[in-house]
Amino acid sequence: MPAPKVAVIYYSATGTVATIAKAIAESAEAAGAEVRLRKAQELAPQAAIDSNPAWAANAAATADIQEVSPDDMVWADAVIFGSPTRYGNIASQLKQFIDTLGGLWQEGKLADKVYSGFTASATAHGGQESTLLALYNTVHHFGGILVAPGYTDPSKFVDGNPYGTSHVSGQGDIPVGDQTLTAARVQAERVVKYARALVG
Repeated sequence: MPAPKVAVIYYSATGTVATIAKAIAESAEAAGAEVRLRKAQELAPQAAIDSNPAWAANAAATADIQEVSPDDMVWADAVIFGSPTRYGNIASQLKQFIDTLGGLWQEGKLADKVYSGFTASATAHGGQESTLLALYNTVHHFGGILVAPGYTDPSKFVDGNPYGTSHVSGQGDIPVGDQTLTAARVQAERVVKYARALVG
């Protein structure tokens, strides 16, 4: 059976979403998928990045991760998008990439793929659910097959988010821990399972 191709496409400013993206990519690979880890292009001016030490540190730490291109969408059997919350919505950097995909959408090349999403916010009620639901509106327009984790694993009753992996980072002082990493693994394995069924 061919290995499903999974693209993990994310935007991260200060590194929380980048950490989750790497965990999801590693879990998908461990589950037997061929994986591309890609980041959205940064749109913020360098002065803004330099003004925040965590933002600058993450930019340096992820400099070797390739920026996403539309070809990654065509290549993938499954796409897992990641974004921090921005007023209950996805970050403009990820949205800008999605907005470049109109041609592929018109050609039907984004349909019939598995899609899922993950996010992080500073506070416990900082828009995690609405961010993922807003992201999933795009999946419906693509004609994609939405595979959220749901409450399909006992661990989901601990982290409590059936829409996708999410993390509360505080002011950057709450690192990604075992609960979030477990959620990332469960979600990645579920996506790979259904992507494998599609390509099999």
